[in-house]
Amino acid sequence: MVDILFGKMGAYSVGAVGYVVLVTASSAFVQAFAPPDVFSARSQSSDVLTASSRSLIHLHSTKPQPIDPSGWPEKFPAKEHCSKCGLCETTFVSHVTDACAFLGDGMARNIDGLEKAVHGRRRNTQDLVWSDISRTDDGIAEEGRFGVMTRPMQLAKGKNVEGAQWTGVVTGIAVSMLESGMVDAVVCIASNDDDGIDNNWSNPQPILARTVDDVLRGRGVKPALAPSLAVLDELKDSTDIKKLLFCGVGCAVQAFRAIQHELQLDEVYVLGTNCADNSPTPEAAKKFLSRSFKDKLDGKRVRGYEFMQDFKVHVKYDDGTDQSQPSYERLPYFSLQGDVAEFAIAKSCLACFDYTNALADVVVGYMGAPLDSSMDASFQTITVRNKKGERMLKCAVESDRLQLGNLASGSGSHEKFASTTVSSDNIVQKMAG
Repeated sequence: MVDILFGKMGAYSVGAVGYVVLVTASSAFVQAFAPPDVFSARSQSSDVLTASSRSLIHLHSTKPQPIDPSGWPEKFPAKEHCSKCGLCETTFVSHVTDACAFLGDGMARNIDGLEKAVHGRRRNTQDLVWSDISRTDDGIAEEGRFGVMTRPMQLAKGKNVEGAQWTGVVTGIAVSMLESGMVDAVVCIASNDDDGIDNNWSNPQPILARTVDDVLRGRGVKPALAPSLAVLDELKDSTDIKKLLFCGVGCAVQAFRAIQHELQLDEVYVLGTNCADNSPTPEAAKKFLSRSFKDKLDGKRVRGYEFMQDFKVHVKYDDGTDQSQPSYERLPYFSLQGDVAEFAIAKSCLACFDYTNALADVVVGYMGAPLDSSMDASFQTITVRNKKGERMLKCAVESDRLQLGNLASGSGSHEKFASTTVSSDNIVQKMAG
């Protein structure tokens, strides 16, 4: 079993100013990952908005004008650090200075300011273990790093979800909530069909799903930045939607939480995922695979890829027929070329502090989950942050869409592993110069 603090993100060690330096095994860059009291570190894009950006936001007398997505990232307020969450592509662009995770105080403002309002309390920052020597909790995840929890982090598998990239935990929860009438619609990311079925695995398309079939379009991880909030205007204009499930990564969830009161919904649930190292565009994701795997994927239909707990990139593919079973190509992280981060990882991801998705009601990931033979046979992790999250899990279990396993736990010398990774990884060395 991989240590609970390894998984996709790698490991952590004590930083020079008393917070956690998280070493990602996926891209092997170093992130600051800290309790809320140190979120005051401003993001790389915290410079004052340019005059042109301010004019763009305020040049409206009646209705704010969305920013044309074709102008990304230069025309967007956060510039190259824009995570393309979709907010600025709607009339909610007028809220960008208060909602964007990469402007001003960004994540400090959003997480510090909204954690108690969303979950009913702040995380217990005293629940923070620095090494195995001081552990008294059997190696379970602690709130200081992983955020508010109503129960210890737990393992889970999806049930009765065909065609999922993993076992369908996220899809299973979403489908169960829609089928049961717990929500009227689900905001999720589907694959864009415009490129054709053989080439759409990396093209994210935000949708407002009202049917199970719509939700099933969202199966699979899209490795490129996804504008989840681009459907906000459609949502606000939809009089038949009063109860909503929003699915998204940390930066999108932060922006959504900042504006959700404007939607005037009766009930809002948020299902988040752990996230790191998205490519800036679908083309960049495909370039990453073609450069890293060369001709190994020729003639194969890629279904998705992940940076896995065994410190290898796993690419899931099939032969292109409906009856084919998935197969995998695997490549060790440390054999990746050093310049991968320059073109294949979005600048916003390099500046992100919210891998754990602190403001979601439920978070699904695989940090701390044991790796089976492949991702579609492995457990993932579930983090439940509040009473709404408990209701979401109950609904999925009772609908036979979710199987809960043991507590996620682990042990090991995190600090030693982190420092060794930093000193030996090609990507870190390239970024450090």
